[in-house]
Amino acid sequence: MVTHSFYESDNRVMRYAETLAQRGDEVEVVALRRGADVPREEVLGGVRVFRIQDRFGKTQQSKAGYLWPLLRFLIVASTWLTRKHWRRRYDLVHVHNIPDFLVFAAWYPKLTGAKVILDIHDIVPEFFGSKFAVGPRSPLVRALRLVEKLSAALADHVILANHLWLEKYAARSARREKCSVFLNHVNAQVFRPNPARKPNGKPLILFPGGLQWHQGLDIAIRGFDKLRRQLPEAQFHIYGEGNMKPELVRLAAELGLNGSVRFFEPLRLHEIAGVMANADLGVVPKRADSFGNEAYSTKIMEFMSAGVPVAVSETRIDRFYFDDSLVRFFESGNPDALAAAMLELLGNAQLRQGMVARASEYVARNNWESRKMDYLNLVDSLIAGKGARQAGSQGGQRAQTLREAEAAK
Repeated sequence: MVTHSFYESDNRVMRYAETLAQRGDEVEVVALRRGADVPREEVLGGVRVFRIQDRFGKTQQSKAGYLWPLLRFLIVASTWLTRKHWRRRYDLVHVHNIPDFLVFAAWYPKLTGAKVILDIHDIVPEFFGSKFAVGPRSPLVRALRLVEKLSAALADHVILANHLWLEKYAARSARREKCSVFLNHVNAQVFRPNPARKPNGKPLILFPGGLQWHQGLDIAIRGFDKLRRQLPEAQFHIYGEGNMKPELVRLAAELGLNGSVRFFEPLRLHEIAGVMANADLGVVPKRADSFGNEAYSTKIMEFMSAGVPVAVSETRIDRFYFDDSLVRFFESGNPDALAAAMLELLGNAQLRQGMVARASEYVARNNWESRKMDYLNLVDSLIAGKGARQAGSQGGQRAQTLREAEAAK
């Protein structure tokens, strides 16, 4: 597996890799290194992780500042894969975006018979259009659409992270039968309720994730400022990194929230799962007028699995998968609406308990255990040379019926 991310905190990559390792496959991951104290090579959960490039910060603001580390990682990963494959051939290379063009790191394994999966965590043209505030007709977005199409052509199969992106991707870059949908299903063995947790009288609100504009953390901070007037003891803890972090820190200081809003560095997956289980409330404040409108948020299911109620911005993607019985929706971009949602959940124990119970049932029906055999079957069908057509068709059909099946239940 190839990923321009920190493996130890990337739930999606870890989930695939550990599933393969648990059944006896030999799995190697090429990833980033977060800090000097992190080993360049180690075995985690039966998976051998190679950290081939350092990224000790994430503060790039310009287009060139984002592009150069990605190009460098492509070159290093391509060289690494070529050398390893020369010595002992891989059966499959599973490449995770961003960027899409990272799939070209697998050119030599592909040329010599290995199968290649391209996994679309985030749909890139829309993501960068939102990040750099450019429209769909801009040269940047057009170029990224071309890269998307070329990357899809190299891959034997394409996995997408939600139904909405399947429709868009199949219309412009790859045949539908070549694609499958695998949501960021939660690992219920990692994200679990903490039965020993005891309230301490200081409501703890939590956000773990990327600190980008489309995530709406500035909206959450402004909403928390309004909530604190009703609940002065409340705390808002933010775990993550991203280019918006300096601005968010300044905003919290300007609002006089120092001590109430606290920022923490990202944690490994098992560590953040424990932190989430100790929260009173989770928030997912994405902007509906941006890339966030169609970006599925894994955090929602993780909070639900951990037994924590969650206030969720009303976006197209989250309305597609969830309803008002599972999460507390609020108007996207509205700090007052978020404050009201948080206050209602924190102040109404009956509402909170009912929502947590229904969410737990939903997670039990829609966790990784319910889909991992589909992924293993996809891998086996590709390696066996049966072609991706049948596997992709089955995966796509199952993805399209998820909402209808859930409604029927």
